[in-house]
Amino acid sequence: MAFLFKSTISLCILFLSYSYSQASANSPFLDGFLPNGNFEQAPYPSNLQKTAIIGKYSLPKWEISGLAEYISGGPQPGGFYFAVPRGTHAVRLGNEASVAQVVNVKVGSTYSLTFSATRTCAQDEVLRVSADGRSGDLPIQTLYSSDGGDSYAFAFKANYSRVKVVFHNPGVQEDPACGPLLDAIAIKEMLPLKYAKGNLVKNGGFEIGPHVFKNYSTGVLLLPKLHDVISPLPGWIIESLKPAKYIDSKHFHVPEGLAAIELIGGRETAIAQIIRTISNKLYKLSFTIGDAKNNCHGSMMVEAFAGNETLKVKYESTGKGGFKVASFKFQANSDRTRITFFSAFYHTKVNDYGNFCGPVVDDVKVLPVSH
Repeated sequence: MAFLFKSTISLCILFLSYSYSQASANSPFLDGFLPNGNFEQAPYPSNLQKTAIIGKYSLPKWEISGLAEYISGGPQPGGFYFAVPRGTHAVRLGNEASVAQVVNVKVGSTYSLTFSATRTCAQDEVLRVSADGRSGDLPIQTLYSSDGGDSYAFAFKANYSRVKVVFHNPGVQEDPACGPLLDAIAIKEMLPLKYAKGNLVKNGGFEIGPHVFKNYSTGVLLLPKLHDVISPLPGWIIESLKPAKYIDSKHFHVPEGLAAIELIGGRETAIAQIIRTISNKLYKLSFTIGDAKNNCHGSMMVEAFAGNETLKVKYESTGKGGFKVASFKFQANSDRTRITFFSAFYHTKVNDYGNFCGPVVDDVKVLPVSH
């Protein structure tokens, strides 16, 4: 009887383990809005006190803490104006307020959150993003697009099958109604990186990146490593003080493929990758520089570094979507070589000096030079 009891327990454990592994294996590939991620599903009128949401679970699919307001875009009381480019509604987080949601993910996979956020008052505002025990503080005082359409990416690696995603306002302002405005939140599972044949650079065409909103895009700002240790651009390090911008071919001019990187912060925006090389061997680094056809104009220059070599590539932009290819040779000093790109100058759009922009980099390749 005891043997039968032990066998039954063993079978149950095996069945549960199998069921868990199957559930994990069959988890859907995530690439889209979180449930009610655009906040268009409103709280019941009885759960609203003017704009304040009353009740921890009153915002459908979300858990709220503190003063969270349900906002409609447009003119607001007190002379405010809230731009809500992606739909009609958004959520504003007051002093120490947060919204959270639990997401089913695959253990060991990397995910990127894409979300729209902007400040609503003149004070210095910060948005804290956390997932699976990791967090980053996003300074949103600087507006990179003048219409309030800034979108950001934050990446994390899943250690558990259920991850709580939290957006929190850690600040305390004199006006409790001040705080970050959240407009839309999406998630995407990052595909494993592979080398293209012969190219030592991973994701050199920037085809693997964060979710891009389909119907509206000003690009996705990629946070510097200081704020997000796991890069939302697989293979690459955002090695700077200012973010880089991930742009897609549907909304911008992209030299090659579906996506590229726009260096929007001058010398304060840099992207880098450490590649495997053979010491003393000669290699050729090639890349494309252009403009995103977004009215970013002027004399652009991208500086590229590899080994002990540097190349400055000049490009005269009229903001209409051209590009050129550049290349140079370098000798590897060790079995690891860092390649880096940054913009030498600062740029804004024609007739819109509040909209930061810059040269586009795409199609990065490093190939061994055969003698």
